Amino acid sequence: MRVVILGNGLAGTISGKTIRELDSAAEVIICGEEKYPYYPRPNLIDFLAGLIPQEKVFAFAEGWAERQRLQIQLGVKATAIDPSGPAVEFEDGRKLNADYLVLATGACPATPPLAGLDKDGIFTIRTLDDILELLEAIRSGPDVVILGGGLLGLELARALKLRGVDQLSVVEVFSRLLPRQLDETGAGLLQASLEKTGIKFFIGQEAAEILGEGRVSGVRLKDGKTIPAGVVIIAAGVKPRLDLALAAGLPCGRGVVVDDYLRTGQERIYAAGDVAEHRGRVYGLIPAAFDQARTLAYNLCGQSKKYEGTIPASTLKVVGIYLTSIGLVTPQEKGYETLTDLRPELGIYKKLVLKDESVVGAIWLGTKKGAQEISRLIQSGKKIGEFKNQILEDSFDFSRIFQEN
Repeated sequence: MRVVILGNGLAGTISGKTIRELDSAAEVIICGEEKYPYYPRPNLIDFLAGLIPQEKVFAFAEGWAERQRLQIQLGVKATAIDPSGPAVEFEDGRKLNADYLVLATGACPATPPLAGLDKDGIFTIRTLDDILELLEAIRSGPDVVILGGGLLGLELARALKLRGVDQLSVVEVFSRLLPRQLDETGAGLLQASLEKTGIKFFIGQEAAEILGEGRVSGVRLKDGKTIPAGVVIIAAGVKPRLDLALAAGLPCGRGVVVDDYLRTGQERIYAAGDVAEHRGRVYGLIPAAFDQARTLAYNLCGQSKKYEGTIPASTLKVVGIYLTSIGLVTPQEKGYETLTDLRPELGIYKKLVLKDESVVGAIWLGTKKGAQEISRLIQSGKKIGEFKNQILEDSFDFSRIFQEN
């Protein structure tokens, strides 16, 4: 069996690794556009912050792929896929035939329709090369403006402060930071914690134009205010890379549409990770990419396995500030109960969302203690029963719940 995987990010790498675990004889070829071997994207933030050297960005030691008998082709760009093969055509004119094809091409940064996007000094951050170029750009000590107060925007902001950027501003169009992961209370507390590090925030504001003659000089907001900047980073989310799938006639919505077995509209073509749309949802999250890649590999190797979805879980990779957001944290419908513990003087906020005595969502801000246990509790669906009044205590022993049920 020959499997060709397009994309050597998390979904592509885990797909290939799992196929090898299940089938020692399979020929697995992983093709990546970047010239670098696989690295977890969160490591880019640590590298940007100066916490790890460049060589520590990569996930595996040299020679790992050879020991796994995985063929890794780097710096190769696919230009077309032939669903009838399936087969892949590359920019250099080569063609690879396969028994199965896996689309793990990920996503690319989304760019809002802004005037002035053609200027020097504007960055989007997705790859190691993006980080290297940004590090070069900040050497002269420019003011930096980040457009977007989501996870990536905040992680970049804190990392740049650790790198010594003095004047740094974050512009967020929504009325609070991390609107998908936090409620008003949690967002306010997080903003206060980040402001103490010297980051300025413009909340509920929208950029209208990037200013400058040839090179960035600032950002003009829609209310007329101008923020000086020598570097502007756009962190406005990502969009699945659908060009190959669309050209091949594969069903696409926001992503490449897959069934519960991660198959696309063609039986021998699968998709996983940021490019995939499952049951109308594109996750864009590491846990979902991991789950999908593992499930895909089992099915491709003849072991039927359904993907039932992944409970959204996000962790903020910001040094000194701990945040985990899991599941449903701002329910709009009736029938939910919330438990909260707010200690603003310590920067701590815990919130649990309950449905029929089971925890279905949680915000855990300012402390790591109990975060993993809460995640496990949500995944299990266990009822917390008599422990409802104790569960938010710092000293609570979560094993009591699992023993009871």
